[in-house]
Amino acid sequence: MILVNGLPSEHIRVFDRGLTYGDGVFRTLLVRAGHPLCWPRHYDKLYADCAALEIICPPEDILAAEMVELIEGTPDCVLKVIVTRGESQRGYAIPEHMEPTRILMTSAAAQYPANYLTDGVRLHLCSTRLAIQPLLAGIKHLNRLENVLARREWNNSEIAEGLMLDMDGNAIEGTMSNLFLLKGKTLHTPDLGRCGVAGVQRQRIMDLAGRLGMTVRVENLPLARIYDADEVVLCNSVFGVWQVRELAGKSWRAGKLAARLRSLLDDECH
Repeated sequence: MILVNGLPSEHIRVFDRGLTYGDGVFRTLLVRAGHPLCWPRHYDKLYADCAALEIICPPEDILAAEMVELIEGTPDCVLKVIVTRGESQRGYAIPEHMEPTRILMTSAAAQYPANYLTDGVRLHLCSTRLAIQPLLAGIKHLNRLENVLARREWNNSEIAEGLMLDMDGNAIEGTMSNLFLLKGKTLHTPDLGRCGVAGVQRQRIMDLAGRLGMTVRVENLPLARIYDADEVVLCNSVFGVWQVRELAGKSWRAGKLAARLRSLLDDECH
């Protein structure tokens, strides 16, 4: 089921700026037993991303009511919330009065191999680089062409994800995930001040790391720092946390970081 501005539909108008310019933002989250996990955090990030682009964010109570209607028949699914700036005629200029378009849709949760959780995952080192644009850094906006091009680079079912670097060679994120590395008792995560998406799951881990006796540092992470890490993990709001076991010929022994983080995140959801 899909709702467009509160009505069942699979269509938007061709003048919608989300279609013509990628002018909008989105969130993707997991629904379990009819409960959208961490929805308050996702709404706060949706609101912040809209504000950064000066898009009017729909009120939380409207989106929440539409979510209830949408997931009634699919209590276990993935929920996507899209907000575009709305419709306008040709041209980049933004009209003075805009009415945002809101789209809510559900899909079946992806079925990943069980060994992703038990054994960790293999990564592809992407040649597609992330362009530097501080005005869009951190925002989950609708223009994800860099990620699309990066994901085209491999067609091997044994590779779960790709690692993306910026133009200076710093590790930034996966094509669909955020990145952490552990060195000693410190969690390091890339500085996303120039590019990349600041995900909700990333922020949750940063907020909760202290419970595991870890400090968090946000900084530039050249690729050599990734290879030198004790453990590397990826995270997003759908698959949770994956341990990385291999990247570009570098292998890591099985570690406990991903499992510890998953347990911590699950406890917070209950």
